Formats: sequence, structure tokens, C-alpha cells
Amino acid sequence: MRPDPMRPSAILWDWDNTLVDGWAAIQHGLNAAFREFALPEWDRGTVLRNVRRSLRESFPEIFGAEWERARDIFYAGVRACHLQVLSPMPAAEAAILAVATIGLPQGVISNKQGPLLRAEAAHLGWAGHFRILLGAGDAAADKPDPAPFRLAFPALGAASGPATWYIGDTALDMQAARAAGCTAVLLGDAAHDGGVANVAPDLAFPDAAALAAWLRDPPVR
Repeated sequence: MRPDPMRPSAILWDWDNTLVDGWAAIQHGLNAAFREFALPEWDRGTVLRNVRRSLRESFPEIFGAEWERARDIFYAGVRACHLQVLSPMPAAEAAILAVATIGLPQGVISNKQGPLLRAEAAHLGWAGHFRILLGAGDAAADKPDPAPFRLAFPALGAASGPATWYIGDTALDMQAARAAGCTAVLLGDAAHDGGVANVAPDLAFPDAAALAAWLRDPPVR
């Protein structure tokens, strides 16, 4: 980790397990697809360990030539319940408001389908805080490819570089940040990816409350 992190000039966030807990809907949709294809269902822990990449990358590996039918079943299951089971992660709103209070532009890059992501942000009353909300399918490729970052930078008035932070909870998020040239900021303990040391972020915070406190009163360089 960088011992003396640069104060950010723009913030990009991951969504699931960083700002919100929407795993119940994801689990529901996955298991609906698994049942249709007579595959074993996943419990929450298995979902948390395995859901990283976007659907258009992972589903062909799981469902083969019928992955598009599985995709449609999955999304039908998610849409049926995602707003009802959605909840903010602890102190996530405080962190978003801290960014807004100090006047930094912020956005979201997620591997959740774009329309679902934007519906969830609107449902929570957060959409107005973000200059852009990019989900799977909105760019030519999904993270960890830098394609969605190239769309996000102009909306934020930002550029690739250490002053733009990408904040997420997984090794894939750190990979995406580095591929885009951003500071890779970990939120949480990365337990499902082997821990903080294994993920090797540039900067890590145990939770959103600690991140909000740092943003409001960063250490003197």
C-alpha cells in the first residue's frame, strides 16, 4: 500500500458489497437459472466467493451454448425482487455524502447490469450524487477491462492517474483500478479474496466509516 496516499480529486465506486448489499437478489436469480439447468444451487457464501466478473463473461463458462437463456432467467429473477431486498452497506451513505461535501465528483462502475444499477441508485435516493452510473453492458467491455473507466473519466472531468480513486471490495476491483491507471482503494477485509495483503491495494480502509473520516480530515502529506 502507498504509505502517503494522494488526496483524491475524483472518486469512482464499485456497487455491490461496496455501497450496497443486494446479494439476496443475485442469489435468487442465479438459483433460478441453476434450477432450470439442473445445476446445484449456491448459498450466500458461495455467491460471495464466486460472483466477480460480469455475466457476459461468466455465464458462457457455466451454461455453455445456452448461456443467453440462463441470462434471461437470471435477470427475471433479479428484477422480481432486487429493490425489495436492497440495503445500503454500513456507513455507505455517510461516505457518499462526505465525498459530496468536499466537492469531489463521483460515479459508479459496476458489473451489475446498467439498468438494474441505475434503478437501485434511484430507489435509494443516491442517483443525484453520481455524475455517471455505469454497469455491465454499458461499455464495449466490462471491468476489469478499462473500457468503462474511459467512459467515466469525461463525465467526472477526471483523468487516469493517482488522483482518481476507484474504491471496491475485491481483487478484481483492484485489478480494474490498476488497469485504468487509478489509485486502487480497498474497502473491507477482502476475506473472500485471501485478505488485504493478497489483494494488494494502494490504500485500504476497514469500512466506509473509516473512509468517510479520512475524506473529511485526510492526513497531512
